Amino acid sequence: MKFSQMFIPTTKETPSDATLPSHQFLIRAGFILQTGAGIYDYMPLGKIVLDKIRAVVKEEMDKSGANEVQFGFVTPLSFWEESGRATAMGAELLKFKDRKGMGFVLSPTNEEAVVNMVKNRITSYKDLPINLYQIYTKFRDEARPRFGLMRGREFLMKDAYSFHASHEDLVREFNLMEQTYKNVYNRLGLDYRVVSADSGAIGGSGSKEFMVLANSGEDTLVICPSCEYGANIEAAVRKPNKKEPLETVSLEKVKTPNCKTIAEVSDFLKADAFYSMKAVMKKAVYENSSEVVLFFVRGVDELEETKACNAVAALSLEDASEEEVKAAGLVPGYCGIIDLPENIKVFVDNELKEDNNLVCGANEENYHYKGVDLTSLQNLNFADLIAVQEGDTCSCCGGKLEYKKGIEAGHIFQLGTKYSQAMDAKFLDSNGKAQPFVMGCYGIGVSRLVAAVIEQNHDEKGCIWTKETAPFLVDIIVSNAKNEDELAEGMKIYNSLKASGVEVLIDDRIQQRFGFKMSDFELIGFPYAVVVGKKLQDGLVEVVDRKTLEKTEIKVDEVTNYLLEKLK
Repeated sequence: MKFSQMFIPTTKETPSDATLPSHQFLIRAGFILQTGAGIYDYMPLGKIVLDKIRAVVKEEMDKSGANEVQFGFVTPLSFWEESGRATAMGAELLKFKDRKGMGFVLSPTNEEAVVNMVKNRITSYKDLPINLYQIYTKFRDEARPRFGLMRGREFLMKDAYSFHASHEDLVREFNLMEQTYKNVYNRLGLDYRVVSADSGAIGGSGSKEFMVLANSGEDTLVICPSCEYGANIEAAVRKPNKKEPLETVSLEKVKTPNCKTIAEVSDFLKADAFYSMKAVMKKAVYENSSEVVLFFVRGVDELEETKACNAVAALSLEDASEEEVKAAGLVPGYCGIIDLPENIKVFVDNELKEDNNLVCGANEENYHYKGVDLTSLQNLNFADLIAVQEGDTCSCCGGKLEYKKGIEAGHIFQLGTKYSQAMDAKFLDSNGKAQPFVMGCYGIGVSRLVAAVIEQNHDEKGCIWTKETAPFLVDIIVSNAKNEDELAEGMKIYNSLKASGVEVLIDDRIQQRFGFKMSDFELIGFPYAVVVGKKLQDGLVEVVDRKTLEKTEIKVDEVTNYLLEKLK
């Protein structure tokens, strides 16, 4: 392809709202164009990259034995009402009515549609398992679309759904999909980690995320450098932090004037904060109601809100105002687990379960209790509530856990029978008994991967595409396209590379100076450039490695073989 024939509108201007390198460079280099909040058009270079990533995903999914289908971008709202997600998805689910008053949604995911496709069409265990996938447009009405393709409202996604006769077979497919995803990310040249994750609105009993490591990532990952353990902070676990138990003492109420925080109370009582309980008051929001709920974690720990939200089975958690806390019969700053109002839901972190000499609020202004024995209290709800911290001990190998930042590029779920039961989708097992399908679902953010590659591969000059994702592998820069010898030699190299199967672009622009062409090469991020310039009279051209910006002089008749070796 000739540069002069392509639409590549590069610019030096950085969009004011673009904070991530991928957002800045993809717009500046002419890959994408923003047309609305979280909505982007793909220009020629962007479409080439998107199609390349899509092709890798499709090839690996086809190798796994999955079947490609395509669901409608618009889905009947009745499907979502049947599954119960019409409300659970919240405001991200964009709903509308047609001229006849029928309700529809712009699909953010397609569990309901695939169940509808399989229901009454697969009726026997003999026809299972089956895995159906599509690579198609999705829409989620994000409250704050930002970071370019990272968190847009409209995006391209590969979503797959498997159906099984047993949980054991689901696990087999889940493991197959994990390996399939690894194959995709390995081919794309990405540095990633597979981590345990929270299932969120999708649901199910088990899920894993595929995180592309990048300092700009929104997600905090907890990883162990000594083993393969990794988890999103929302699902991370640790080896329980333990200290020698204190000698049991009797319950005692003590005056703690103006001491509301753990640090203030511990300092006043000259006690170790490890042996204290931190009360966190939140407002749990349900489908048609809300209430103040109370969580207790150790004084040196922090509440992980996703874990807390799952424990109380709420749609979301919000900060409770002081007025709401008081109306619930609680005392801000002095809330404890003794003598609580009966109607308050209380959850205690698992690591406090056996503790018997704790400090906590007395539910009275300026007072705390010492010697609180949790083993003597009845009907307590325990759950994993804490946010794992750096330096905590890995539960797998005993190593020290670390934080990393990551970009979610894929997510796989063991759904179980959540959707098949809700939508009455069943098959006959080997005993002739009707059973709900056991399901899994598997998603890859195809358009997000366009940005993820650049978040992991860029410098101050622009993009650095991996070989599998680059729009063209070689950019032949004719220094002076008005010079017939330079242009002719450039075309000769171009045709030689093209005949060898290399995706190559020749920058034959007559009106642009050499410096401008080099800046475009660096901004766009082709893996290699061949500069045809003044040294041509000596039979030499210059090969530039975009990743290192190293320049190597090569004889003209050797440049094709040199690049073919580099591109292996």
